[in-house]
Amino acid sequence: MKSEEKTHQHPHEPPDPMLEQRFVDALAYTINLHVRQARKGTRVPYVSHLLGVASIVLAEGGDEDMAIAALLHDAVEDQGGKPTLHEIERRFGKRVARLVQACTDADSVPKPPWKDRKTRYIEAVRHEPADARLISAADKLHNARDILADYRQHGEEVWKRFRGGREGTLWYYRSLVDAFRAAGSNRLVEELDRVVSELEDLVGKTPITATGS
Repeated sequence: MKSEEKTHQHPHEPPDPMLEQRFVDALAYTINLHVRQARKGTRVPYVSHLLGVASIVLAEGGDEDMAIAALLHDAVEDQGGKPTLHEIERRFGKRVARLVQACTDADSVPKPPWKDRKTRYIEAVRHEPADARLISAADKLHNARDILADYRQHGEEVWKRFRGGREGTLWYYRSLVDAFRAAGSNRLVEELDRVVSELEDLVGKTPITATGS
């Protein structure tokens, strides 16, 4: 009877959310990988960012693979490089590993120079499939929101946290907006544009006194 009931589901009703044990396992794995990591220049646990990105991806209609990749999008870059990517593929499958790889701008230690890494990542965004771009846009939106909030509170001191400093960080986020739009805009990209524009506007009204390096 249950299967018959499902066939009569109203065509406009959204599907049931499908988060299963794999997502629970990914949460535990993520926390174990990042448990001692904090957000740049703060005492905020880094996992708060990873949970935030996964939340945005799910709110935008991402499936379980995409939500798991959102949780793990910084694992390769920050917690072990290529061996970590191989472990992610073993645990969660090829698609999750592909999505994590697409969100990674460096998988070696030491990392390549900052500007080179970011330039390559910006160019790669233009050619990634839509599922990978959604995760990347969610990541950048969560970061940009944090930068904007911190800038309101701390002003120019914020840039000391970032290798690109004031000008490099603003260049990076504006270039990302342009790259996402070139690949195909959506409401996530438009929200990223609004946040970056607000940050640019605030910074433009602030005299340059001290910047990060």
